Amino acid sequence: MALRPAQMGDTDAVTALTRRAYEKYIDPLGFEPKPMVTDHEGWIRNKHVWVLEESGTLFGSIVLLPDDEALMVYSIAVDPDRQGEGHGRTLMGFAEDQARSLGLSRMMLFTNEKMTDNIALYERLGYEQYGRQQHENHPDSWVVFMRKEIE
Repeated sequence: MALRPAQMGDTDAVTALTRRAYEKYIDPLGFEPKPMVTDHEGWIRNKHVWVLEESGTLFGSIVLLPDDEALMVYSIAVDPDRQGEGHGRTLMGFAEDQARSLGLSRMMLFTNEKMTDNIALYERLGYEQYGRQQHENHPDSWVVFMRKEIE
């Protein structure tokens, strides 16, 4: 298993992986989550995407967006056939290491209130909810903002 920066040639695989990982949320939400419709090519070109691969097959990805105060986990995706093996924790641990290497002491992320399994995972990893906001395009849906202080 290798964790490496995504390359431009990974764009289609990252997009397909993200779609597979998030498609279970379409029915509960009533729309496609943002990571399913994002510009993975742009994120990869700007060096914001890392991937997990084994034997040449991508099965995990994470999009990280740094700013002056925190590292934002924009999306994390693990192939449904590989979920439950600890790869999400591996990617989140990597994100914290990246934040430290950038001199940042805070992690941030957002998710939908209906993605309760994600919220539970993030809380187990030490994230706390600090705000909610009505979804910008879907007024019957709420976005949950979470953060974690790291050392």
